[in-house]
Amino acid sequence: MTSPASRIPGAALVASAMREFGQMCSLALDIVVQTFRRPFQAREFIQQFWFIASVSIAPAILVSIPFGAVISLQLGSLTSQIGAQQFNGAASVLAVVQQASPIVTTLIIAGAGGSAICADLGSRTIREEIDAMEVLGVSPIQRLLVPRVLAAILASMLLNGLVSVVGVIGGYFFNVIVQGGTPGAYLSSFNALAQLPDLWVSTIKAFIFGFLAGVIASYRGLNPRGGPKGVGDVVNQSVVITFLLLFFVNTIITALYLQLVPAKGT
Repeated sequence: MTSPASRIPGAALVASAMREFGQMCSLALDIVVQTFRRPFQAREFIQQFWFIASVSIAPAILVSIPFGAVISLQLGSLTSQIGAQQFNGAASVLAVVQQASPIVTTLIIAGAGGSAICADLGSRTIREEIDAMEVLGVSPIQRLLVPRVLAAILASMLLNGLVSVVGVIGGYFFNVIVQGGTPGAYLSSFNALAQLPDLWVSTIKAFIFGFLAGVIASYRGLNPRGGPKGVGDVVNQSVVITFLLLFFVNTIITALYLQLVPAKGT
């Protein structure tokens, strides 16, 4: 006899999603625990970090320039309408550092590095390499997943700083050169309103987002269905899930930050 939940497609879908989420959280916890166990796979970590950085640096820079330009142009137009041009620099820089930079960084990490991690682990899974490692007593989490997740975290944090610098420079160029703003007013408004926690929250976001991108890519890569075609499916799923979870977590962190950290001068 079928259960009431099985007769309701929506309930079955929710139950499946919750089960997947629970398994993903369990894997994330295992990765955290295995991170502090020895031996640490330093060579694998360096190789994965170099790969993720090499495929992400150029796209991150190219994406950060129009991001900074659009933010600066939009805010410049808005502040000129309300007579607050002197605050354009602070608003542009804070928007780039707090919001745009960690989001752009993680989108690139998930789209370039995360998809490669998922495809690699998915290929190993369908070739039964993961099962063979477990039979030999080798932990796939410690040997394969921990170096990849740590590499995604480190690459995300470093790229976040690079994207912040490039985005601020792009915003400065478009505000001062294109819109005819004053360089002194741009910089002085930033110094007046910006504070060190703004940089810290951006770094924390990059750390959390990089961890989420690595965990999601690893989890989907370990659970492909349908052979080689399933590997392609889980790669797409990992990118989409990372994007959706990224914006949800970013909203929570931003709300907490605005509530817990008072604005400068208040």
